[in-house]
Amino acid sequence: MAQERRHVAPGSQSFALMAGLAMARGTGSTLIDEDGNEYIDFIAGIGVGSVGHCHPHYVEALKRQVERLTFGSFTTETRAKFLELLASVTPDGLTRIQMFSGGAEAVEAALRLSRAATGKAEVVGFWGGFHGKTAGVLPLLGSEFKHHLGPFTPGRYLSPYADCYRCPLKLRYPDCGIACAEFLREVIRYQTAGEVGAIIVEPVQGTAGNVVPPEGFLRAIQAIAREHGALLIADEMLTGFGRTGTMWGSEHDGVVPDIMTVGKGMGGGFPLSGVIATDAIATSKPWSNPSASSSSYGGNPLASAAGLAALEIILKEDLVTHAERVGKVMLTRLEALKEKYRCVGEVRGRGLMLGIELVRDRTTKEPLPKTVTQTLYQECLRRGLVAMTYSPSIRINPPLVIREEQALAGLAILDEALGSAVREHGLQ
Repeated sequence: MAQERRHVAPGSQSFALMAGLAMARGTGSTLIDEDGNEYIDFIAGIGVGSVGHCHPHYVEALKRQVERLTFGSFTTETRAKFLELLASVTPDGLTRIQMFSGGAEAVEAALRLSRAATGKAEVVGFWGGFHGKTAGVLPLLGSEFKHHLGPFTPGRYLSPYADCYRCPLKLRYPDCGIACAEFLREVIRYQTAGEVGAIIVEPVQGTAGNVVPPEGFLRAIQAIAREHGALLIADEMLTGFGRTGTMWGSEHDGVVPDIMTVGKGMGGGFPLSGVIATDAIATSKPWSNPSASSSSYGGNPLASAAGLAALEIILKEDLVTHAERVGKVMLTRLEALKEKYRCVGEVRGRGLMLGIELVRDRTTKEPLPKTVTQTLYQECLRRGLVAMTYSPSIRINPPLVIREEQALAGLAILDEALGSAVREHGLQ
C-alpha cells in the first residue's frame, strides 16, 4: 500500500481507503489479503462481481480470448455469440445493443440516443439517483455529491424518488397514492421548458442505500413519460443481470422501458457496459450514424469474452433464481437484527440487493453518526467481512454465486460487529 500511495491520486473508493488492505486473490465470494486473512465479500466490487472471484469458466474464457485477440472493433465470433445470447434474455423488443466500458459512458450515450429519437433535449431524474460522474450526468445526481462540481449541463431536472422509509413528501404508502409520481408531473409542468425527451430511473436506487420503491411506482413513471412523449430509460447498472432476483429490475413492476443502460455485473468484473434499445429507437440519427455512438473499447474481443462467460454462468447456474432464494433468507435474518437492535430502523431489499438503515432514533429516523458506522466497518473487517457498513445506509451486494451458508455466516459477523460497535458508543 505504501508503494501504491506514492503514485496513486487521491479520491479512490472509500471502502478501500478505510480498509487499509491489500488483496492477493479471491475465489467465489471470498477475498484473501496479502497476509493470508480471508474475508466474506458482501461488496462484489459494488455489484460488478456477479459471478464471483475467479470462476473457472470465466477464467478459462478470458485465457482463451487473450491468446487470440484482445482489442479492436472488427466483428468477432465471440462478440456475435454474446450479443445473440444477451438479446435472448432482454425485455421484449429491446434487442439492439451498443457496448461501452463504463456506466457513465453508457448513460451519456443513452441520453444522446433519447435526444436523437425524440428531438427533445431535456431529461428528468430523481432525488437519490446516481448515474455516473461525467459532465452530462452530474446534474442528474440526486445528492450532495455534486456540490461544487458545477455549473451543470442545462435541461436536467430532479423529482423525489419513492423512498417510503424517508418519504420526501412526508406521506405514507399506500394511502399517498404514489404522490411522488404526481409530483413528477408538477416538476415537468413548472420547471422544464416542456421539451422532456427522457425520464431516467433506477428500478432500485443503489447509491442511495438499495432503496426499493413500492409497487406501481415504475408503472406510474412510465405512464408520465408517455404523456409527455418522452422515453423511459431504466438505469439497470446495478439491478440488471439477476441482482434483484429477476433478470432485470424493471420486471418487478411489469415495465418494459424504451432504453436500458446496463453494466456492473454484465462483465463479471471486466469493464463492460451497454445501451439496449428497440430497432426503431436505435436507428435514430445522428446516434446511428457510423462512429456516432461507438467506443474504441466498447465490445472489444476481451470484453465480449467476459460478458459472454458471465452471462453463460448466470444462465447455466440459474443465478437469478439463486439470488432470489438466498436474498429472501438473508432478508429474514436481517429482520431479526431489527428486532435485536433499536438502531436498525429498516431492512429492505430484492434478491441480493439489500439495505439497512441505521438510526439514532426510530421515530425521528436521524441517521447514526459516521463515527459509529466507521467503527462498525472496522469491526466487520476484523472478523472477516467486507461490507459497505461505513455509512448509516448499509448496502449488501454479495456475488450472485454466494452460498446460503456463507451468506448467513457474513450476517452473523455483521450481527456481532454491530453489537460491539453500539456498545463501544454507548448505544442499545
